[in-house]
Amino acid sequence: MKLNIFSSTLKGTLTVPPSKSHTLRAILFACMAKGTSHIKHYLKSPDTYRMIDAVRELGALVNVQENSLIIEGVKGSIAPKKRTIDAGNSGQVLRFIGALSALSPSETTLTGDHSICHQRPVKALADALKEQGAVVSYLNEVNHPPLQITGTISPGSFSLSGEDSQPVSALLMATAFLKGPSHIYVTSPGEKPWIELTLSWMKKFGLKVKNNDFMHYEVEGNAEYEGFNTKIPGDFSSAAYPIGAALITGSCLTLYNLDMQDAQGDKKLIDTLILMGAHIEIEKDAIHIKNTGKLEGIKIDVNDFIDAITILAVIGCFASSKMEIVNASIARNKESDRIYAIATELRKMGATIVEKEDGLIIYPSILKGTTLYSHKDHRVAMALSVAALKAEGETIIEDVECIKKSYPSFIEDFQSLGANIYIVA
Repeated sequence: MKLNIFSSTLKGTLTVPPSKSHTLRAILFACMAKGTSHIKHYLKSPDTYRMIDAVRELGALVNVQENSLIIEGVKGSIAPKKRTIDAGNSGQVLRFIGALSALSPSETTLTGDHSICHQRPVKALADALKEQGAVVSYLNEVNHPPLQITGTISPGSFSLSGEDSQPVSALLMATAFLKGPSHIYVTSPGEKPWIELTLSWMKKFGLKVKNNDFMHYEVEGNAEYEGFNTKIPGDFSSAAYPIGAALITGSCLTLYNLDMQDAQGDKKLIDTLILMGAHIEIEKDAIHIKNTGKLEGIKIDVNDFIDAITILAVIGCFASSKMEIVNASIARNKESDRIYAIATELRKMGATIVEKEDGLIIYPSILKGTTLYSHKDHRVAMALSVAALKAEGETIIEDVECIKKSYPSFIEDFQSLGANIYIVA
């Protein structure tokens, strides 16, 4: 599927879709609960359905309804059976379920699509699990799926590198269900707000974890809690694209379903844009993006909101001065190498952009429409769509099915705001 996009101005209101990260954590914690949990307003995405399939393999019963998920948990005890779990394109399913599978003595095979099996490393988590008794076998290439994990891990001392937050979150959640205390030692901790998101879920259920500056965690273990009811909040990662589109096209938008008190890391994008000169007003239940002139290019440490690197690169093209994005090396190990992918595609549009090992330098540029490639990465595809709204002439973006991963209604939502964006089968 392709997108055909012409320059546009936007106007109106938008309800931001539910958070993918919250949805996947909610499903996982519901799986491990005692009794029945109700998850309302969940994100209907391929990653969500992969997580549902995965927790079913662990023994949970899941009833998928139009606006809610009803999950009967396993009471902290994973079904003892040999299983194969396909994570699809989801790093969270891969890492989170990989760690939980080590709570069972049975063999679990984890695999996924091309990106998961070649782009998403698992050695940090695998080595940590092996420290306390798991047997891990790579079926193809070391550090990448497919792999087999045979439990069980025991309470004790775990160590791993933390540049990518997902293995750390995975280990925090898994050790909470061990029958005794554990210590997790992390070198080079990064993406800290996403660890805080995981810890906020653990705190919600009374699971005791002491966080010592993100480098040492003391996990009490023996987790036990009842089923719960929850409503998934809006996704700041998805909100980044209409916000960016409004700013570069000089449009006015109001976004609903965003809570600035939520633990999501990507809300830091809003503070960064305000620092650059964006006119954004924040209310309890809405964010208003006002007509803003050119933003000032600044130096941005993006590690705390790493998913925003692609949209920031686009915004940088329309700033009044040079923008530098740093501390972003982990972006090379996402669904694509996002540093390379966004730099490559924006250059096709005429951008002056310098790729560095850990980030980008973006200079003010005039973008022109052309044919672009998504690199099968939802955040690259959406960022390029935003760039096309301000580019001169027609833009075609190829291979955009990936957008459904985090923002299934992206095209329809942008059309409702007046964007000239069309699907080409």
